[in-house]
Amino acid sequence: MAQDSNVVIDHGKSQWSDLWKKEDYLAIWLGFIIIAVCILVYTSFGPKDEFAAKIQAANEIQAAEAAKAPFKTIAWYKAQDDKGKLRGSSTPFGKFAAHWTKKPGAWTSNPLDALMQSEEQAKAKNEKAMPKYEEAKGKAEAALTAAVAAEEAAAGAMFKDTALNEDASAKIKAWRDANKAAGDAKKKTENKAFNLIPSLIGLCVFLALAFGVGIAMMGKNMMEFVQGFTMVFLVAVLAYVLGGQAISKQYGFGAEAWGVVLGMLIANTVGTPKWVLPSCQVEFFIKTGLVLLGAEVLFNKIVAIGIPGIFVAWVVTPIVIVVTYAFGQTILKMPSRTLNIVISADMSVCGTSAAIATAAACRAKKEELTLSIGLSLVFTAIMMIAMPAFIKAVGMPEVLGGAWMGGTIDSTGAVAAAGAFLGQKAMYVAATIKMIQNVMIGVTAFCVALYWVTKVEATETGHTVGAGEIWHRFPKFVLGFIAASIMFSILDQGMGKDLGDAVMEHGIVRGGTRLLRDWFFALSFAAIGLSTNFRELAKYFKGGKPLILYVCGQSFNLALTLAMAYVMFYVVFPEITAKI
Repeated sequence: MAQDSNVVIDHGKSQWSDLWKKEDYLAIWLGFIIIAVCILVYTSFGPKDEFAAKIQAANEIQAAEAAKAPFKTIAWYKAQDDKGKLRGSSTPFGKFAAHWTKKPGAWTSNPLDALMQSEEQAKAKNEKAMPKYEEAKGKAEAALTAAVAAEEAAAGAMFKDTALNEDASAKIKAWRDANKAAGDAKKKTENKAFNLIPSLIGLCVFLALAFGVGIAMMGKNMMEFVQGFTMVFLVAVLAYVLGGQAISKQYGFGAEAWGVVLGMLIANTVGTPKWVLPSCQVEFFIKTGLVLLGAEVLFNKIVAIGIPGIFVAWVVTPIVIVVTYAFGQTILKMPSRTLNIVISADMSVCGTSAAIATAAACRAKKEELTLSIGLSLVFTAIMMIAMPAFIKAVGMPEVLGGAWMGGTIDSTGAVAAAGAFLGQKAMYVAATIKMIQNVMIGVTAFCVALYWVTKVEATETGHTVGAGEIWHRFPKFVLGFIAASIMFSILDQGMGKDLGDAVMEHGIVRGGTRLLRDWFFALSFAAIGLSTNFRELAKYFKGGKPLILYVCGQSFNLALTLAMAYVMFYVVFPEITAKI
């Protein structure tokens, strides 16, 4: 079969040189170089041992307090707070990484506020926030005094007086709430002057060279890539700026959507300059980001939600994919099978990530991938606002609402944001189920590759294929995603909850891999927009079939996910729900 430059992945034979010449493998190497550096810095050369000693001391205090009182004492909570302050991202390397990968911030009326802030501006913000902090601080101190007195009274009765114990527990809880409010207020008094422009320039150079080396290894012109990369990066930065605007943030129109919109505006008005197009390496950017995403899909989080979450994520998802694809072929009669399956996977699994993997597996055209991602971004923005509002309006329980959103909203970031609208419990359930669902990226890619090679293309061509062609078609970067997930799950399990949270979650991930992963995704969306021509997309919109497919498929997904979540969390396994 002749090679088609307009498909997401080429057709050909696998060979050993693919390991250092093909995009999928290079995405894995780049991703794992980043992972390896982060692991070494935060473990072998980092604060792991120091954190372990402090955590052990805090655990000893908590154990002693738990043996002494029938409720969590003030000392117990202070020990817990001490553990919470242990974050790898607060180390010198963590601060260094955060500085050089920092994204434009929030703003209201002046977009420059996202990029720089003077000493005078920072001082003015701090002074404005100080009265509320002083008020919150006073309430926290008063609440602590009351909690100490109540705990001493309970201790005076040897913790055998139920009424005194309950009073102490209630006053300690009130202190915790007041203390949190004071902490939140304090953060608003800690504004500092900043100028992101130098660090953004440095990041641009670093990313251009990192991906440029990969481009050269693929046999492409590195200098052409580097020359055009500046514009792709600039669009990504502008997307972050616009996504940080107050109204834009409120309605869930983030950097991902803005990256596509800005890129498309350029491409379809003045036109994307020819010297920029070699830098629009959509798949390379996002595949590397997906390898890093694997570091955030941990088995212990899957186990924490248990069987109900697995049913919501792993049973509903394949049903929705199959039904939506069948609906598109039999009812809508969609002319493009590849567009049909990419939209089906995009809508039912996890948006962009699944779309990329599925498009690679079935050799979808790049325009089809762009169309699918565009639909996903639009509906993600709508759903992350509409669903929390609906859940609150009908009085749906937090766990149920979180599970429903986690299984239906496409983007991982949007899921967490939507969950936060409802509360901490909803955010935890939603984000965890989405992580469980992310595991389906690899499974979906493999199944689509298998089906496409053995059924679709075999029927169209009349030729049968062997296992080698299935292997060639399978998107190899998914192996990096899976390997990262397995490795990080083992590391996290070996460290234990507290040390794993301090070193893994708040160090290696939040202080390393996630910082770059977010930028890789932003670059991919900017590149999608810059390389998209409306005239090429128009033919796919004939009859509105892609939109109808997405709406009908997502409607089915919403209904089935809600039903499954209710049955699993409230009928079959209510005891698991009670522990969340």
